Amino acid sequence: MEVVAVLGASSDTNRYSYKAMELLKQYGHQALPIHPRETEVAGEKVFPTLRDLINRGIKVDTLTMYVNSALSTKVQQEIIDLKPKRVIFNPGSENPDLEKLLTANGIKVEEACTLVLLRTNQY
Repeated sequence: MEVVAVLGASSDTNRYSYKAMELLKQYGHQALPIHPRETEVAGEKVFPTLRDLINRGIKVDTLTMYVNSALSTKVQQEIIDLKPKRVIFNPGSENPDLEKLLTANGIKVEEACTLVLLRTNQY
């Protein structure tokens, strides 16, 4: 079981970030939603920021991104400080500059769809 932070998690059941939360849980992973304005997503308590995970000493295996590059650039230091083993950039969240920075900091980067990775046993 992996601990997976979902950056940009939404309580809107039509959003891919919500579907990722559900599918991650279905596949036995601990999914941690991150969003500054949500309180609960897919039955899980929401953390407002990545810094909240860091401050609580929560170790994250994978960070899956559901935010645009402008937002991910704003939290790039938090991502580095979180020290996930891997960051998945889902379609629409790609950020080449951040990807280079993460790689330089020893964090594996993957441009892929979390939903597809899970459903095709490539996660």
